[in-house]
Amino acid sequence: MLQWYKIDKASIYVEDRIYEVEAGRTRLCILHNANGWKAFSRKCPHAGASFVTGWCEGEEIVCSYHRHRFNLTSGTGCPGQGDFIKIYPTKVENEELYVAIESSGSFFSRLFK
Repeated sequence: MLQWYKIDKASIYVEDRIYEVEAGRTRLCILHNANGWKAFSRKCPHAGASFVTGWCEGEEIVCSYHRHRFNLTSGTGCPGQGDFIKIYPTKVENEELYVAIESSGSFFSRLFK
């Protein structure tokens, strides 16, 4: 089940720049480029470096630490990397930006599933 969280677009104003935001209890990265809004993991799975210091090239996010690349649609790394990042769904409604985080539900709903 997805839970949608409103993101303050006023603080995300530079095109192609990566920002770290909070959606519920999840910290993630977000950017806006020619392909729209992209929300993704905040740290590179390879060495744990923050993507905030990285950059976007087309449909890929590049980690500044070891230059590992990840596709912003699928989350997959380049061939040979063997890792991936989480991609979060985004939507714009009434000019407001939302990011979806998968909700694990309550303890009881998980217990009696």
